Amino acid sequence: MEYRKFGSTCLLRIDRGEEIVEQVRRFAQAEGVRLASVQALGAVNDFTVGLYHTGDKRYLSENYTGDHEIVSLTGTIDTMDGRFYCHLHMSARRYDGRVVGGHLSRAVVSATCEMVVTVLPGSVDRSFDEEIGLNLWKFS
Repeated sequence: MEYRKFGSTCLLRIDRGEEIVEQVRRFAQAEGVRLASVQALGAVNDFTVGLYHTGDKRYLSENYTGDHEIVSLTGTIDTMDGRFYCHLHMSARRYDGRVVGGHLSRAVVSATCEMVVTVLPGSVDRSFDEEIGLNLWKFS
């Protein structure tokens, strides 16, 4: 991964073979990012996305392999208990024209991933919500 900073906006190039969520973590920790918006496009060939089942309070995840074009990757960087946390969703087009997507757990880049990170002033921490079963923004 390489990146450049332009004021509060950073452009990241995540390279072939690199895992996207890990590179976002490395970038955020290196730059001390505590709150940001993320958007990206590119190509992946091994990724896991999920759907949160509200009744069971768990993610139903599926792994996909083979060439996929990222249609949309969006989300946030923030913190939980003061440590790095990110919440990303990704949609990707398969060879047959179908689009799959959901909550992104991991994704390995097959060609490149071009990401725009807009760093926001301040910080927002998360906490676990028992009723919903998710880590939600905590505005205290």
